[in-house]
Amino acid sequence: MSKQDPIHIVRLSPDSDHVPTVASWTYAEWGHLSPGYTAESWCEAFRRECGDAGVPSVFVAMEGDQPVGTAALMARDMHSRPELTPWLASVFVLPEWRGQGIASRLVHRVEAEAADCGVSLFYLFTPDQQALYRRLGWQDHEEVRYRGEAVTVMTRQLGA
Repeated sequence: MSKQDPIHIVRLSPDSDHVPTVASWTYAEWGHLSPGYTAESWCEAFRRECGDAGVPSVFVAMEGDQPVGTAALMARDMHSRPELTPWLASVFVLPEWRGQGIASRLVHRVEAEAADCGVSLFYLFTPDQQALYRRLGWQDHEEVRYRGEAVTVMTRQLGA
C-alpha cells in the first residue's frame, strides 16, 4: 500500500454501522441464489458471518469511513457441496472502485485469515470472474450448474 493509497482493509464486526450497507450489496448481487431470503433476513444472516477471527470472517475495503468493497471467509457457501469447506465468498467492489486492485487485496486478506487458522485448501465459486482468480493462484475444480447458473468451483492451496 502506497502512502497515497486511501484504501485500507478491516474486519467487519457484527455491530458495525456498515453491516446493512455491505449486506445490501451482497444481497443485490447474490440474493437470487438463496431463495427464501428477504433483504432483512439476508442482513441478519450476513451479520452472523461477521466473526472475530477465522471462519467466519467478513472484511471490508474502506476509503476513509466509507466501505467500497467486501470479501468473506465462510464455512459454507454452496449448498449442493456441503462437503467442501471453507469458502472465499462475497467478493464485491463498488463499480466506481473497480480496476484498482481492491478485489485482489480483499482476496489476499481472506487467504491470510484462512492460513492463520490452519486452512490448507479452500474454495470459491464464480460465474464470471475465473480470470481474476486464476491470476491470484486459484485453480479450476469443476464446472457445475448451481441454482440455474453456470459456475466454476475453484480451489486454492495455501502454504504450498
